[in-house]
Amino acid sequence: MSILMISGSLRSDSLNTALLRAAAKLLPAGSTAQLAAGLADLPHYNEELDTAQPPAPVAALRQAVASADAVVIATPEYNGTTSGALKDALDWCSRPYGAGALAGKKVAVLAASPSPNAAAWAREEVLKALTVIGAEAVPNSVGIGAANTVVVGDEITDPAVRGQVADLLAQLA
Repeated sequence: MSILMISGSLRSDSLNTALLRAAAKLLPAGSTAQLAAGLADLPHYNEELDTAQPPAPVAALRQAVASADAVVIATPEYNGTTSGALKDALDWCSRPYGAGALAGKKVAVLAASPSPNAAAWAREEVLKALTVIGAEAVPNSVGIGAANTVVVGDEITDPAVRGQVADLLAQLA
């Protein structure tokens, strides 16, 4: 199973990107992971740009999503919702409506946050958007609060959290 991993954070030292690298080590046997690149290059969603020849970063993301068997999204939480970069990526991959790259795609949602809230609102927003898009979202998600002490390097140091992430990935597979 090929899994595309999308981090909603653009920071080079992102906890969510580190979480995805750690999660890749927990994938079921026979699965491969690829970290999506280029979210910073996506333009804001604009229907006037969404033509038969969309901007190159959009075409590349859509192709990466379409080629994957499943997607894992890690979302930060900014002001009680997901990042603008991730929202734009979701919007671009939702079009054309009902036939976008995410339509019918299996998707799991994770979040790493320094807050004890564990990005619960952002995870809810992403799951809601995935439902509207028509993706097959794993109904639960995993949020990690105080993630700066749990996601260290590319490892999840808490065995219980590591188990939750592994369980979510098994549900995805």
